[in-house]
Amino acid sequence: MVAGTGVDKRLLERVAEIYNWLDEQIYSGGGLAGECRSCGDCCDFDGFDHRLFITRPELMYLAANLDAEKIKPMPSNRCPYNTDGKCTIYEYRFSGCRIFCCNGDADFQSWLSEEALKKLKSICVEFQVSYRYTDLAAALNSLAGV
Repeated sequence: MVAGTGVDKRLLERVAEIYNWLDEQIYSGGGLAGECRSCGDCCDFDGFDHRLFITRPELMYLAANLDAEKIKPMPSNRCPYNTDGKCTIYEYRFSGCRIFCCNGDADFQSWLSEEALKKLKSICVEFQVSYRYTDLAAALNSLAGV
């Protein structure tokens, strides 16, 4: 277990492996991945007309890597970790954040999403964690105790 989190370190390592795999796929995908402008528009879910869903292992990974006081609720439809267009948890960002680029190829992003979800679901099976694909706001609010 990871000190203070009650989460098996191996689970966290497996999530990190998936994130590394995603980063490699995106890098090797070249133009298919798109090029992030670092504008933060996609973090404004209402303004961009989309939602971000995450899995329990991803939420566990974030919580294990942030100090408890850095866990933020999401009272609006904008990611609370976006400050001035920049992601303040970039190193620990979720798979959907890694995959989505507003000018990326939708088929490539869909394929990456499906592959990442298969891998994340396998973590749930391996570590007997219930598999839930949850809206970011609900997940963060629950984690923050709101």
